[in-house]
Amino acid sequence: MLKILRVTFAIISIVAITLLFLDFTGVAQGWFGWLARVQFIPALLSLNVIAILSLIIVTLLFGRVYCSVICPLGVLQDVVNNVRGWIGKKKKRQNRFKYSKPQTWLRLAVMTLFIAMIIMGVANVVMTSLASFIEPYSVYGRIASSLYSPLYDTGNNLLADYAESQGSYDYYHVETYTSMPVMIVAVVSLLVVSVMAWLGGRVYCNTICPVGTILGYLSRYSLLKPVIDTTKCNGCRKCERNCKATCIDAKNHNIDYTRCVVCMNCIGKCSTGAISYTYRRPKSSVKVVKVAVDKDLNEDRRNFFTIGAMVTAISVAKATDKTIDGGLAPIVAKAEPQRAVRIVPPGAISLSNFESHCTACQLCITACPNGVLRPSTALSTFMQPVVGYENGYCRPECVKCSSVCPVGAIKPISVADKSAIQIGRAVVRLDACIVSSEGKKCGNCVRNCPSKAITMAPKNPNNIASNMMPVVNEAKCIGCGACEYLCPVRPLSAIYIEGNHVHKTI
Repeated sequence: MLKILRVTFAIISIVAITLLFLDFTGVAQGWFGWLARVQFIPALLSLNVIAILSLIIVTLLFGRVYCSVICPLGVLQDVVNNVRGWIGKKKKRQNRFKYSKPQTWLRLAVMTLFIAMIIMGVANVVMTSLASFIEPYSVYGRIASSLYSPLYDTGNNLLADYAESQGSYDYYHVETYTSMPVMIVAVVSLLVVSVMAWLGGRVYCNTICPVGTILGYLSRYSLLKPVIDTTKCNGCRKCERNCKATCIDAKNHNIDYTRCVVCMNCIGKCSTGAISYTYRRPKSSVKVVKVAVDKDLNEDRRNFFTIGAMVTAISVAKATDKTIDGGLAPIVAKAEPQRAVRIVPPGAISLSNFESHCTACQLCITACPNGVLRPSTALSTFMQPVVGYENGYCRPECVKCSSVCPVGAIKPISVADKSAIQIGRAVVRLDACIVSSEGKKCGNCVRNCPSKAITMAPKNPNNIASNMMPVVNEAKCIGCGACEYLCPVRPLSAIYIEGNHVHKTI
């Protein structure tokens, strides 16, 4: 019964989180957006105290249920493990594991390195990018956003077609932008995690994953845990052979609770009822495990307080769009201009805040309906979202990226807030601005600027009959990119957006 409950909740969890990356209607975000915010590392980085305390309390009460139920990468490993279990002879596929000694030094070394990279990421974004390679939610996010994007595009475009047939333009045609380097990272991550799960069950969780290590040492003190009653055990070792965490030493009747993910497989396989999920050890098993507990007690206490200190340190430390450019269709693809400062979404507050908090889970990229966000290929910000206006522009009425970010890299904002946030300002390249047959500038940027920040003025103020040129009022410009995207000049627009280091309120 316990295993059925665990599997049921795990299926609901991974389906719900996956739907967040396929959510072209916004319905999934409304129902399941909280699941992204209770992921352990995103909760730490966003200083979500309620989520952090809730996860710690749940772990201290029930063990590492987070890894078996809430973490999408953990559930993905279970899926791979189950597929592996369906292949081959029944006897071998159901009894293919055996106890392995914990790789304590490797686990602590990886966790320490990860925490150091997160802390140093406040000053150097490269460290945050490197840390995201092993952060479980970010790993799954890249897999989902890169490999599931065709499904998102298909669903969104079908919905856009239907909306247009009804005379509505609330949805837009999009084509999710996925760069080849990020796609390669996603595929390699999926292969590495899948191969490790195929061969060793939860070996990734118990050797590499920093969240698994942190929660593992917390779960050593959990109130409820699987316990072996030696008076009922007949020595069949089925529990050990079906433990995907390889943490049950059936010979010595001992369970390594730092690696146990509370999958309940051992309980389901025990034919004598010798294993139970209980709040206290049976008296008959106390003597068997007492020596091991006393031997490791001081070490466990040191690890517990070390991890607590590290966790505290973390806490403080596309696209074809609906064109309205008067029929001036692009002849060649748009090229990205060389910006002195990269552009980050409204709600990011500043470039440094965004880079130090973003874990590159790419949920905002898949949520963006306008083709504006894409993963960066620059080494310093690899896989973090970057704003580009080659495939669309940041529509003033859209705040989806700010509503889905689970780590606080993009703060929630309203539509009214967005219209007053300047993420960049328009810069005109007069030498590239085209001249109409009447000898005047085309004025396309003026007509389509939603904030009315661009006007036409004589190139020669003393001669009102001289050619007209676009003039930008930086006090009104919000950096939405409509002018850059809808400029008919190709490949580089005659007007482009230069980012702000710190977003301004206008």
